[in-house]
Amino acid sequence: MSAGVAALRRAQATAVVSDYIALTKPGIIFLLELITFAAMVVAAHGWPGFSVVFWTMTAGALASGGAGAVNCWYDRDIDASMARTRRRPLPDGRIAPAAALWFGILLGAVAVLELAFMVNLLAATMCLSGYLAYVLLYTMYLKRNTVQNIVVGGVAGAIPPLVGWAAVTGRLDLTALFMFALVFYWTPPHFWSLALLVQSDYRRADVPMLPAVAGAEETRRQILLWTVLLVAVSVLPFVAGSFGLVYLAAALLLGGLFVVLAVRASRLRTSRSARQVFYYSLVYLAAIFVVMVVVSTA
Repeated sequence: MSAGVAALRRAQATAVVSDYIALTKPGIIFLLELITFAAMVVAAHGWPGFSVVFWTMTAGALASGGAGAVNCWYDRDIDASMARTRRRPLPDGRIAPAAALWFGILLGAVAVLELAFMVNLLAATMCLSGYLAYVLLYTMYLKRNTVQNIVVGGVAGAIPPLVGWAAVTGRLDLTALFMFALVFYWTPPHFWSLALLVQSDYRRADVPMLPAVAGAEETRRQILLWTVLLVAVSVLPFVAGSFGLVYLAAALLLGGLFVVLAVRASRLRTSRSARQVFYYSLVYLAAIFVVMVVVSTA
């Protein structure tokens, strides 16, 4: 075999691997893994141990990636009609639909079995619940049928801290439920701010996302409303005694800036202000979970 042919085959293999990784939506996995890890550290009041961290984090990445792959399989018609997604591996024809589906199912199955045998059954049950909520509830039903798709579908994205907490303690405590609620209330302002930027895509694909159905002005009002609710929810762990004054101060500071940006987006009505809300929402969620880790281990 000539060096040129060998190099070509390596490049082709690399491209295939890259496409399969793209199916898993790795950008989403990073944030979900962060909040899972944070929940584990808070539950353990310190380092939970290498074994439980390794198996839980590995399973979390596999489950999230598997759900993402099935989502890409099911939504390949939608993705083909949207400018920001038409170059994904499935609509572009680089991966066969059946291969993507089985890849996603395999990743999810391995994740659940891994948690069941290497961690505990409650963590595995929570993982399976999150996987099915994203695939069956959000992807296959809510997304195409109701403007409340993101609100109800937010349950799926809020499961990871429950998985992390269950992995360490074998149960679900009030603090874990607060973490779940925090991610749940964070999801609408996060996703709707992105949807504002690509609302024409959703109209073209006939997906009932809030901006495409209710309009940009109502979406901005809803973003502000849910951001205020999010800040209120973020205070509950302090009220319940889960965290102290340092957490409260950080939660109010981080949440206050979120509200300011949401108000600004509502008044300015520009793409730039909506984009600022979207990017800050990512910073906010990561930061508040990091704060939880710091105050629980100090």
